[in-house]
Amino acid sequence: MNANPGNSDIVGQSDVPAMHAALMPNGRVVFLDKVEDYTQLKLDNGQFAYSSEYDPVTNQVAGQAWSEPGSQLDTARWYPTLQTIPDGRIFVASGSLNGLDPTVKSNNNPTYEILDRNGITSGGSTTLPLLVKAQPYYMYPFIHLLPTGDLFILASKSSVLFSPSTGATTKTLPDLPGDYRTCPNTGGSTLLPLSSANNWSSSITICGGGASQDITSPTDASCGRISPLDANPTWEMDAMPEGRGMVESVLLPDGTVLWLNGANCGTQGFGLAADPTPEALIYDPEAKLGARWTRGASSEVPRLYHSVALLLLDGRVLVAGSNPNEMPVLQPDAAHLFATEFRVEIYTPPSISRPGAVRPTNITLSSLTLAFDATFNLSFTAPATATKL
Repeated sequence: MNANPGNSDIVGQSDVPAMHAALMPNGRVVFLDKVEDYTQLKLDNGQFAYSSEYDPVTNQVAGQAWSEPGSQLDTARWYPTLQTIPDGRIFVASGSLNGLDPTVKSNNNPTYEILDRNGITSGGSTTLPLLVKAQPYYMYPFIHLLPTGDLFILASKSSVLFSPSTGATTKTLPDLPGDYRTCPNTGGSTLLPLSSANNWSSSITICGGGASQDITSPTDASCGRISPLDANPTWEMDAMPEGRGMVESVLLPDGTVLWLNGANCGTQGFGLAADPTPEALIYDPEAKLGARWTRGASSEVPRLYHSVALLLLDGRVLVAGSNPNEMPVLQPDAAHLFATEFRVEIYTPPSISRPGAVRPTNITLSSLTLAFDATFNLSFTAPATATKL
């Protein structure tokens, strides 16, 4: 039992199903939906809003319209993963050509393409052997940018280091033990904090997943941790307190990792998950193996398929979404066990909710324009009682 689990509070409404979310520089959050036949928000023209802007200071929400500049991807991609690379371009990998059965290879797009800073494709989709091998578990691969400029990419149970500048696989890593880790049996993945204390070592932790696409399929509790830039990287295995699929991970300012949302049974998809996992879990990467997990606060809101969690500027975590139905359902019934969720929560981590918690003040950056590989100064006043920053 964690004596200080933090707090989880319902604070507002997203007004659109929050299938994706992004934090903007002004501290507000944009929620993004797919095209539905209903949202709780309309634009000035009377049409349903498919995105909204949420202010976590006032807990107010406003609809936002879209404009389409006319550019397109080189090939169709449903459920791809995007990652910004060192030169500012965007690496886009995987996705289905049509959203149909991934066991039929003609439906799949196990390729990548690269967009410029404005989202314009460079032209051409290139086969990525890892994604070919991972089919049908090739969608939504986990991708992390490493200090070398290479990308760590994991799909299904297999992973590689890949150079987006040369288009070559630079290292093939050992398979991760356990069940499938990516869509439709998605777990969670996080690049752990890089710091001078660990000599800027890159370590990645992947947790959860499942064995099959069925509502009765138990999810996987196991976690693997790897340092892919080591000479001979291996997976160090650990376990969450219980199995989870569709789990989200959020790096916290104190160096711990918050894991939340998801279910103990089932998989991604409409009506394919049960037994929601309401407790937040806190992972301390600096603790000894076997003692890294503690339980955080519980939520009263089931967060299943199409849920989101992200870190706010003040160190709290915004949690929203859950639409395990093809079109919004406002009340659960026999055919829809879980409703579409519009409630927004704020999780306050133990590091800032505990008694006597203090924050730095007088925070100043030497420049508001930061160039890649440039240096800058960060100044602040630390409380007299502070023991760790």
